Amino acid sequence: MKPVPGTVASRGPGAQFDVLRSLVLAVIRDDPALNGRLLMAGEAGATGLAAGGPGDHGGAGGDSDHGLATSNEESEADRDRLIALVELARGGDAEAFGMLFDHYHGSVYRFLFHRTRSQILAEDLTSETFFRALRGMGSFRWQGKDFGAWLMTIARNLATDHFKAGRTRLELTTEDMGLHDDRTSEGPEDAVLASITNEVLLEALSELPAEQRDCLVMRFLQGMSIAETAGVLGRTEGAVKQLQLRGVRNLAKLMPDGIRG
Repeated sequence: MKPVPGTVASRGPGAQFDVLRSLVLAVIRDDPALNGRLLMAGEAGATGLAAGGPGDHGGAGGDSDHGLATSNEESEADRDRLIALVELARGGDAEAFGMLFDHYHGSVYRFLFHRTRSQILAEDLTSETFFRALRGMGSFRWQGKDFGAWLMTIARNLATDHFKAGRTRLELTTEDMGLHDDRTSEGPEDAVLASITNEVLLEALSELPAEQRDCLVMRFLQGMSIAETAGVLGRTEGAVKQLQLRGVRNLAKLMPDGIRG
């Protein structure tokens, strides 16, 4: 899922954290325009995903599902290329699957890194995601959604299963979480924004209910659209809007006392 130029995702991790940071501040400051800001923030404008309940393998359909093939790439050439690669990979072309791996690896890893807060675990789960995708390519069905959403669904299911099994203890490290923001404070609001560091946000995200956390990660750290997020979560777009609103409000409640005032 390559970020669309001009959107939050296309401007890099710092910009993505800035969006979430400003929304948390809006809750703290009781901004009446928060609902509108949530609907606009991070919206990549992609509409290729159909809401519903995607699984790891999709439904039946065989060759007849080609008319439902779609991609969320910006250019028509890129969309056609990725759809063609998926079709080749469905037929067993290993080189085509390798090219899909190169294209989607970064976005899958970033999602899992934000989800697990562990570089090693994110790498392991990313590898397992693509292994399962390779094993399931023959049964992949388009169903009107982007191939990347199918991969993201597999990744999310793997992360959920891993933590349900209790096989790991999450550890937060400065190296994994990135640097504090280098911003200068010019007033009270800027001082609050500066105190909401990436580490603080990620620590608070880890305490949210799983679906709210995944929604915020996909929407504001991954830069995925409401439609894409709905496709991965198996919810309607309206439900995603409500999830992100509740998630941001709960995130604000988890800020340290010094930030909430």
